[in-house]
This record gives sequence, structure tokens and C-alpha cells, in this order.
Amino acid sequence: MKPVQYQPVAYQQLPGLSAPIPIREFKGLNTFDPLAINESFFTDMQNMTSDDYPAVSTRPGYSVLGTFGTRVLGMGVWEGKELHVIFNDGTWRRWNGSTWTTLASGLSTTAEWTFTNFQGNFDQVNLIGCNGVNPMKRYDGSTVQNLAGAPSNGKYITTYQNRLWCAVGVELWSCKLDNATVWDNFLNDDAAYRKTMESSRGEEINMLTGSLTKLTIGMPNGLHELYGGRPSDFNTKLITEDTGLASNKAQVTQDGVMRFIHGSGIYEYGGGVAPDKAFSEIIGKLLTGITDQSVAGTDGKKLYFNLPDDRMLVHDPRSGIQAWSLWRGIRAVHFASIGGTLFIGDAQGRVLRLEGTTDGGNPITWSATTKPFNGSSLAQKMRWYKLWVMVELSGSMDVYLSPSITGEDWTLVQSITGTGAPLIRRVIIPVSSFARENWIRVKFAGTGWARIHEFTRQMRQLPLY
Repeated sequence: MKPVQYQPVAYQQLPGLSAPIPIREFKGLNTFDPLAINESFFTDMQNMTSDDYPAVSTRPGYSVLGTFGTRVLGMGVWEGKELHVIFNDGTWRRWNGSTWTTLASGLSTTAEWTFTNFQGNFDQVNLIGCNGVNPMKRYDGSTVQNLAGAPSNGKYITTYQNRLWCAVGVELWSCKLDNATVWDNFLNDDAAYRKTMESSRGEEINMLTGSLTKLTIGMPNGLHELYGGRPSDFNTKLITEDTGLASNKAQVTQDGVMRFIHGSGIYEYGGGVAPDKAFSEIIGKLLTGITDQSVAGTDGKKLYFNLPDDRMLVHDPRSGIQAWSLWRGIRAVHFASIGGTLFIGDAQGRVLRLEGTTDGGNPITWSATTKPFNGSSLAQKMRWYKLWVMVELSGSMDVYLSPSITGEDWTLVQSITGTGAPLIRRVIIPVSSFARENWIRVKFAGTGWARIHEFTRQMRQLPLY
């Protein structure tokens, strides 16, 4: 009997296995529909930054320069080199880069201050400050004294056309040309100036900021501009009566464009057209709870918007990046910048300098959550094969997976600890228990410094059925 001959089996690879899909560009937060956003965005991210773009890394930490009282009421910079801070213990203090000096005491313990630099009829540039309660003050490089002739209830001091400007209720006040001590002489075209700013809502002025070409005047729900060089040709223009500012400290100007916080969002205004919030709509779901304690600032590179209590939304405006991040743990109430270094006055009476990799010696806790990953069609069934991440790490990192589009059903699948000298590591993410899930979200969470360079996934797309 002739034995049966069997042909060797020719195994063929099942169809649908994808090549590895890497993500090497991370563009920050996105609160739009998680199923529709680009995979380079995170749906949630805390204490991470785009500084190392296209990688994403832990935000800078801070050092504590000093603590006085329980709240910072104002911050100013004299001649770009000295930091001046008002605290709610009633003191005006100067930081010269190494030590604190008390320049004045007995000030209001609640009213917030604004500052500007002005020379005019003084021998050198003075730092002028006001809060609407105490007499207006000036610092001449050595001492703080009252500014003679200035309105005692003036607020929101700024400079424009070689004049000091402030607000007194609904009135706009200016000193005499190049003379900070004359505010009530109206005899000629170099004289002082006053104007009542009308609005349909009867609102008071709550913001002033001057530039080379115009003075911008803010109200809670309105924006005006003043042009001209002398009282005879000063003229005002209404920009909008729909959008205004949460407060004087809720605005920042960078590269000629003003960004400001309003109850309905974060707007930008560059002149010529009405303020627009298109640049912030991508994080619109996070813009809640806006009050007059919201504050904006810049270090000359990024924009910082702190919303109560400790939600700091950070915008990287670099061309091609335009990334948003969310930082937690810093309750900023004032910002100042010297030489590209950001200083923060917080709601605990501390002055912080943004630097280093820890928060006052404590490691930073961070996290980043991806969008839900699926196949080329949302209806596609999946078979997950491999996930891995390329990361530098000096602290620790946990990796969680979730099979849902939203929700907190996270499962810890991997934990790693960094080394003293961070090296780029390839970390395999176990996926076996999620192999047949239709969706997978990934959350990276850790403590200490980390930089994520790449996240890669590989899966098989099963037939539609």
C-alpha cells in the first residue's frame, strides 16, 4: 500500500497587519472631539511643555526667592534690572538679584498695584506705581516717595506719548507733557488732559496699556483706543462693546499683539479688526471659572494665562507649533520678566523664579493622555500587537491603558524608573490584556523630569462585520 503524501503547508500571513505607526511630533492640548483630532495632540496634559518640540517634556520648576505676607499685590521692574514687589503685609520690597530690601511699609493690605517706568522731569528713570488707595508712588533708584501732584485715587498707571496716564473711575487722566508732577494744568497743548470714557453699560475703566502708537483703554466688556500726540489732536476710537478684560493684569502684549482674558475666553488683538479668540478655541473647554483674579504674563517667548486657582494655560506661539499646555501647582497672581526670566508672585505671598527641574526642591508630577487610537475607520475592529515609547527619564513613569473613548477606567501596565543621567530608552508597553479592544488610550504619568520622543503602535485591522 502506497503511503499518502501530504504537501507541506504554506503558511501565509494574515492580512491587515499594519507597519509600526510612530508619533514623533507632540503639539500639546486639544479639547475638541477626541475621535477627530490629530494624533499628535493630547486630550489631557498636566505639567508638560513644548519647550523641546517636537518632543514633549516636563515643565520648568521654580525656586522660591522669598515669602512675605500671604499674597503678592503687585510686581514691577525698574530699568529692566530690579524686581519690585508689593506684599499684603503692606511692604514694598526690592530684589536686586541676591537680597531683599524693604523700601516702604504701611501700604494697603488689599489693593493691587500697577507699575510703569517714566523719566519726564526727573533726573533719571523712575518706577511709578499706584493702587487707587495709597498716594501714587515713585522709586528713583534708591528710595520710594509720594509722587507729588498725582491723583491719589488713580489706577492702572502706564505711559504714552511722554506722559503718564491713569484711570479715575470712568475718567482718563494724563499728566503734563514730560512732567509727572503736573496733572491739573490745562492751559496749552503741552498741558494735562482728562476725558470721560462713555460706555453703553456705564462701566469704569479697568485697564490701560500704552505703546508707541496708541493707548489702549479696557473695560469689563469694552475696548477703546486713543491716538494723537497732544490734547488738541487726541481722539478715541471704540473697538468693541462686546469683549473686554477680566482685569488690568489679565492682559499681556508680545510682538505688538495683545492677548487678554475675558469671561468668554482668551482673545488676541493686533489692531485693525475686532478681538478674536480663534487661537484659544482649541482649549476652550478649559476656559471656565474666569474671574478678575485671572492674570496674564510673558517671558518674551511663551504666554502664560493663570485662571483660579492654579490652572496655568501656557501658549507657545512659535510659527508651526502654536501649542497649548496646562500647568498645575502654581497659583500665580502677578507676573514680571527680566532678561527672559519669568518671575511669579503667587497667592501664598511667595516670589518664584521659573528655573530648574523641581518646584522648590520637590519633584514635579506630570501626565499626558493620548486620544483614543483605532484603525482607518471608526467602525473598524482591531487586534493590538505592540505599543512602545521612546523616553528620557530621571524620575519615574507609569503607563496606563484604557479601552474607552472617555472615562477613568485606567489599568497600570508598566512602571519604569529613570537613572541619574537620563538616557533615551525604548520601553515596551504590555498590550496582551487589551489585544481585542476596539479602542486604546494611553496615559503616561510620572514624577520628576521626563522627555517623550516617540510613541509607536502596531495593530491588525480586522474585517468590518
